[in-house]
Amino acid sequence: MRTELHIPSDLRFLGIVERWLLDSLAIELGEQVDWSRQSSRLRLALVEAYSNVVRHAHRNQPDLPVILRLELRGRDLAIEIWDHGQGFDLSTYLAPSPEAMQEHGYGWLILNRLMDRVEYQLQVNGRNCLKLQANLMSVV
Repeated sequence: MRTELHIPSDLRFLGIVERWLLDSLAIELGEQVDWSRQSSRLRLALVEAYSNVVRHAHRNQPDLPVILRLELRGRDLAIEIWDHGQGFDLSTYLAPSPEAMQEHGYGWLILNRLMDRVEYQLQVNGRNCLKLQANLMSVV
């Protein structure tokens, strides 16, 4: 299953983004997945990624679309978040230190803890792509 959503860069659309993801997966997988275990991590990862695009990549440019792509093969899930921003240079990223008590910089760390694999491609045909991958285990 593949689906795609083009949505404005506006946090008011966050609920739509979440419902698109979870409803699409529920239609495809039904009760084959333990949603109590999976939905929280998937929602948090997508909310983190989408809100970072809105707040940073497309800052003050709500007319720029965010493109979300969802692909499900068996239990293997891939979510792509495409933006038109300047991009983020991962080589400059320093993981936050608990002692520093900093307010920002936790997104990359959160995404890598929640998902099985996280990839970021800078400036692919004028856009950036964050790809989140996870395996949705069957109900035990």
